[in-house]
Amino acid sequence: MPRPEAMPGSRISLHFSLSLTDGTPAFDTEDEPLSCTLGDGTLLPGLELALYGLRPGEEQTLTLTPEHAWGERQQELIKEIPHSDFPATTDLEPGQILAFSLPDGEETMGTVLAVEDDKVLVDFNHPLSGQEVVFYAKMLEVDNSGIAED
Repeated sequence: MPRPEAMPGSRISLHFSLSLTDGTPAFDTEDEPLSCTLGDGTLLPGLELALYGLRPGEEQTLTLTPEHAWGERQQELIKEIPHSDFPATTDLEPGQILAFSLPDGEETMGTVLAVEDDKVLVDFNHPLSGQEVVFYAKMLEVDNSGIAED
């Protein structure tokens, strides 16, 4: 019986890593593989496309353009926030990543770009937006038992 291949709806387990094209590591599952169902929103669509057709034990390395990864950087996601909106005890520095609460109660991350006396410049773009990323994946398991037969 042939080994199942990954397709939309497959329950998969894999190791993967993301790096910049210069080799700078960005993320690695290391010793803890990721398990998810393809199409459930866990992975970006561009990452999922790179996994379709892989069977257990197979590996794939692809360089993804920004539009297939985290998109282009958006200038409107760089915001000036009054310094007074931060707790007085918070020591703000450029490069610092902070959690922010959104009006709907969700949280998002922002990177401090600059700190001035009266305002803080914060970038809410994903840190990998606007960049090509190298996506390496090693498929560990593929379970298609939950996919209806045609």
